[in-house]
Amino acid sequence: VPADSVLAPLRAALDSCRPSVQKQVCNDIGRRLTVLEDAWAQGKLSAPVRKRMSLLVQELEQQRWDAADEIHRSLMVDHVNEVSQWMVGVKRLIAETRNLP
Repeated sequence: VPADSVLAPLRAALDSCRPSVQKQVCNDIGRRLTVLEDAWAQGKLSAPVRKRMSLLVQELEQQRWDAADEIHRSLMVDHVNEVSQWMVGVKRLIAETRNLP
């Protein structure tokens, strides 16, 4: 899975949140996405994590929030050491995107 196919939609979702979400929150999510990007670029993410993040992004794009949440939860349970630094940002992004008008 190419990093861009996951990161581009996440950044797009973040951009769509910016008008209605506090700047500080958006900046935090942005920082965590950068951590994800760096980990991906440095080959620190296992194949299962990359695959599930790809699925999570697909659910997000289809606005299937519960499915995206479920994948997020399974990643936190199964791969906590790999995802703990940036997954909070993804979780917040799912929540904020869900709340958009």
